[in-house]
Amino acid sequence: MSSSIEESRTADDASRAAISPAQSDVEARLIENVLRSFEQCTEPRTKSLMQSLVRHLHAFIREVRLTEAEWEKSIEFLTAVGHITDDRRQEFILLSDVLGASMQTINVNNEAVGNATEATVFGPFFVDDAPFIANGGDIAGAGVGQPCWVEGSVKDVEGNPIPNARIEVWEADEDGFYDVQYTDDRVSGRAHLFSNDAGSYNFWGLTPTPYPIPHDGPVGKMLETTGRSPMRASHLHFMVTAPGFRTLVTHIFVRGDELIKSDTVFGVKDSLVKDFAHQLPGTPAPDGRELADSDWSRVRFDIVLAPEVA
Repeated sequence: MSSSIEESRTADDASRAAISPAQSDVEARLIENVLRSFEQCTEPRTKSLMQSLVRHLHAFIREVRLTEAEWEKSIEFLTAVGHITDDRRQEFILLSDVLGASMQTINVNNEAVGNATEATVFGPFFVDDAPFIANGGDIAGAGVGQPCWVEGSVKDVEGNPIPNARIEVWEADEDGFYDVQYTDDRVSGRAHLFSNDAGSYNFWGLTPTPYPIPHDGPVGKMLETTGRSPMRASHLHFMVTAPGFRTLVTHIFVRGDELIKSDTVFGVKDSLVKDFAHQLPGTPAPDGRELADSDWSRVRFDIVLAPEVA
């Protein structure tokens, strides 16, 4: 534990110790009253969620001795998050991401099963109905960047190939933007394809590069105020589905990227860091594509799907 975190906890402990028994009793009785207000809830899960939320929220307020000015600033911040959210931008998901809540929810809901590929955050830029490409196709479209050959397999935890698995892929271009962030209705950097009879797949994309999450809103201001970077480590998104298997949402990351240890949404897992091997211009491509004037990269990502939980 870092010294700054330890010092903060020591200060919090000292603050709590200064509270009189009478004041502590007033605060505790309020919590009990709020908890009792949910006793008539007939849906057990909802009741459990709300009462647990109350306990943790009040524990936070009491631990930090939240001031009324800080409470007002918090309300202003959440109001701003709501105002900037629309059908193209979900600032609440962004807030969840940078607080690690999205990643922790992924961890809780994707328990390790054998050697199954690990999941990570979904992100805000997935789009339904991405175009279909055959194996060997190119997802880049109008997206600019270094070509990248991506190949791999889809198997179960026992090593059996999974044919006809649907593989959704999407990524930003080298300027750091997804197609939905442009205003010209382009479709680029995304597609779906299917594993073949042997469980294999391959396609052309772009070599991932780092980019900032949208940071012109309240979440970006929070990051700036707290001395945090908005940058994401270079990555390529995957969502893989097949009947009888748990849906996998994940990325692969570029080994050697200096942001691997500081990804602002905490999405990096060691097993998902891959070698994107640099290829010189003129190096023969796996499918015979002519790349005499351009360097490119290639990466292998073998996907293992966990069985679906009944």
